[in-house]
Amino acid sequence: MDRRRLWPDFRDARVLFDDADLVVIDKPAGAPCAASAPGVDDDIASRLRRFLGAPYVAPAHALDREASGVLVLSKRRESNRPLAEALESSAEPRVFVAVVAPWAAAADKLVLRHWVAPDREGTLVANDRPSAKAREAVTHVTTLERSGERALVELRIERGRAHQLRPQLARAGSPIAGDRLYGGAVATTLMLHAARLAIRHPRTTDELVVGAPVPEAFARALAQGPPRALLLGDRAALDDALGRALEARWALGHAALAPEPTTAFRLLNDVGDGVPDLAVDVYGDHFVAHFYDDDGRGGSGTAARRDAVLDALHALGPDGVYVKIRPRQANVVDAAERDAWAPRAPARGSAAPDEIVVMENGLPFYVRLGDGLSTGVFLDQRDNRRRVREMAGGARVLNLFAYTCAFSVAAAAGGARATLSIDVSQKALEWGERNLRGAGIAAGDHRFVAADVLEMLASLRRGRAQFEVVVVDPPTYASTRATRFASSRDWGALVEQVLHVVAPGGRVLACSNDRRMARLKMRRLIHEAARRSGRAVAQVKDLSPPSDFPAPPGEEAHPKSLLVTLAEPPAEV
Repeated sequence: MDRRRLWPDFRDARVLFDDADLVVIDKPAGAPCAASAPGVDDDIASRLRRFLGAPYVAPAHALDREASGVLVLSKRRESNRPLAEALESSAEPRVFVAVVAPWAAAADKLVLRHWVAPDREGTLVANDRPSAKAREAVTHVTTLERSGERALVELRIERGRAHQLRPQLARAGSPIAGDRLYGGAVATTLMLHAARLAIRHPRTTDELVVGAPVPEAFARALAQGPPRALLLGDRAALDDALGRALEARWALGHAALAPEPTTAFRLLNDVGDGVPDLAVDVYGDHFVAHFYDDDGRGGSGTAARRDAVLDALHALGPDGVYVKIRPRQANVVDAAERDAWAPRAPARGSAAPDEIVVMENGLPFYVRLGDGLSTGVFLDQRDNRRRVREMAGGARVLNLFAYTCAFSVAAAAGGARATLSIDVSQKALEWGERNLRGAGIAAGDHRFVAADVLEMLASLRRGRAQFEVVVVDPPTYASTRATRFASSRDWGALVEQVLHVVAPGGRVLACSNDRRMARLKMRRLIHEAARRSGRAVAQVKDLSPPSDFPAPPGEEAHPKSLLVTLAEPPAEV
């Protein structure tokens, strides 16, 4: 797979104007104007510096990460101030296009006048009256097209502050489609596009007028509403969604070249990325496509739709594409029909070796792409494994429902004094031991025990075992000869048992993949478990999922994690 073709620094077709002083681009949705994280050079200026071979590139203004369209960047430090002044004083207002809903404006033209200021969390809010920190924002709105409750509108900024359009339209009762922050209607992305900009060139003083065509996705968002039809044969819509996903995962695509490389991540995350019933993972040079439906078998036309998706994925250039068919209710899977759920051979392209190594923040893990529904590592826990690695130094770490022990490897790499990995599957634990050796870590005080987790917790409690870090990431359902576990019924009781073996001041990484388990319920169950176990909780901290697992619009992310810190015992006087 050619990663540089999939994730180039930039694409020439998006350069609208370029000279010695400035460059104007059609910024793709998903590309950030500021780096997404410290030390990550995925911001648009860094990418353009490499693409143009320019020693200096800096944005003259900003666009929201999920917005697209005309963006001006300076190529000389001396141009920064003249460009900013030219943008501020331009006689021609900047022109944006947006899809909004609901749109009930009687007139085709109106003026939005608000006072915009950040709230306590830093989110911009538009109000009808002035305040000390607010700036007046005036935007002229013209209706271009209507479709039911939705409308395509043109927005011209007369005056105001950066990023005023989203809070203004939300205040007017018509948030931009795809705007998760302000309650926008469902759409594949934020339907806001910078369509036209006019400025005086900072050196020649010539008038420069630049426009960027409105993406085709806007017409689909206006006509179709929610993107449920993306798997019903609309190849253009699917290609568009994949293009946005590639842009959103640019930093991860390049992470294979980082000093501590990552080569496995989620490319497309179901409704969170605007494509219902489909998720796509990258494992090295191969893709794994996950198809979701009610029973895993699908209805009329399902095979044809899957073939169309597989063709689109293969066209991106992976060495091969594997298929996993996943019912929403995981416990309906019949192990005897494993090859029907997860064929051993790829559906497109060439096969990977039976076992390959993928990297995650510099740690190697063995995975098997054709060996059932699970591959050997859960990608949605990547950030949590980094967190465990960072807090494991000198700690005794207990890893429950350990599977192939990726958390234990991360803890050991972070300097854990000892780890204990517990899982009912001896085969999975042997896989975990190989992961530990593959990371260059001697077994030493790292133990692997095949046992029922609930029984083992009781045994550890009787033995007064104590751990500074405990990872509890149970499956939604689990059955052994001794016990049956259902997350909806037993998650709180499990946490109670865990708290008995946590050292004072210790921490518990408590996770749930149960779609029905709300984060607020998890917090309540933790506090109830603490009361029953007689343990004092100092803090319960919400942990965000990785950026490649965006939540469905208006919903919580599927993977949910909380970091629980127990109180230290009172100091003796």
